[in-house]
Amino acid sequence: MEKRIEVQFPILPAPAMSAKPSKTTTPDPLLEKSSLYQEFLAEREEIMRHKWLKSEEVGHDIGFDATLLDWVMNYRTKWRQGRQSS
Repeated sequence: MEKRIEVQFPILPAPAMSAKPSKTTTPDPLLEKSSLYQEFLAEREEIMRHKWLKSEEVGHDIGFDATLLDWVMNYRTKWRQGRQSS
């Protein structure tokens, strides 16, 4: 039986909205082709999806740190196994 670790999610203040859009940089084209970078992007996307789901579940933004901890401890292994088998 798999042991699940419970993570307590703190209530965080809403982030301040900036009138000025943040400056984004485009990664190097060589970096975009890297399989390691592609794996990083897929994992980051999954963590952000997890953050959204958990925040909706508790009714407030749980923050990235709590999300990352919960996702790594409870979901990462199965997610990686699923990616490797497909």
